[in-house]
Amino acid sequence: VQLQASGGGLVQAGGSLRLSCSASGHRFSIYAMGWFRQAPGKEREFVATITKDGDGWLYASSVKGRFIISRDNAKNTAYLHMNSLKPEDTAVYYCAAADLRSSGTGWSRVANAYDYWGQGTQVTVSS
Repeated sequence: VQLQASGGGLVQAGGSLRLSCSASGHRFSIYAMGWFRQAPGKEREFVATITKDGDGWLYASSVKGRFIISRDNAKNTAYLHMNSLKPEDTAVYYCAAADLRSSGTGWSRVANAYDYWGQGTQVTVSS
């Protein structure tokens, strides 16, 4: 599956953005989806994940209550709705897909669990 992330940009602190991750090439609905981010000089970190059916999700503590992950399997697209953005949210955001049908939870916060990655989209939050 090929993933294309979009929707990043420059926003003031307190603002909102919606990232999209469009998938093509294979059955999108079999994949759990994840969002990760990487700030300059830092390691890539987990942001959020959602099950293949969209009925379960997990968030990093740093974004819980501000970000919402969702998906539309009919459109082969996953989303990350980001609200109340902070300067520390500035990073390149990556979407990723993983076939986790044999796992217990159907989602993962571990980057190595994901087989496919998008190219990343830059989010910059100004103070």
